Amino acid sequence: MKVCGNPVINYRVMHTDDYARSVALWRECDGLGLRDSDSPAGIARYLARNPGLSFVAEREDRIVGTIMAGHDGRRGYILHLAVAAGERRGGVASRLVERCLAALAGEGIDKTHVHVIGDNCVGREFWLARGFHHRGEIELYSFVNGDNPDV
Repeated sequence: MKVCGNPVINYRVMHTDDYARSVALWRECDGLGLRDSDSPAGIARYLARNPGLSFVAEREDRIVGTIMAGHDGRRGYILHLAVAAGERRGGVASRLVERCLAALAGEGIDKTHVHVIGDNCVGREFWLARGFHHRGEIELYSFVNGDNPDV
């Protein structure tokens, strides 16, 4: 379907066969960190463990936006919100976040966290504008179980 000459954006649940197109978008986005755990197998495990919580936005056959989410039974976690440069400021990211938060709420998750790389000013502003609060009292510590620091 087209509206005023532009194909409509379709929002749907992310599937493992979206991997190649999603990672291509992620690589285009400044401020989005990719690690070895973002491999096809890693993303497949994540989607299988968190069914129905991650979404893509498509315009025709092109993925123009992604968001991934999961939870630990208490708190939700959002990652890999990305929107193609030509689609930004059009509401794609906001619609993806709305779907994601609604899906998490459907799982009984009322509080959701997002990690933002420290120098990602655009990301910080985006999340603050959507009611997320900066938690300056929390520090993140990571443990790598193995020899690969890029997991």
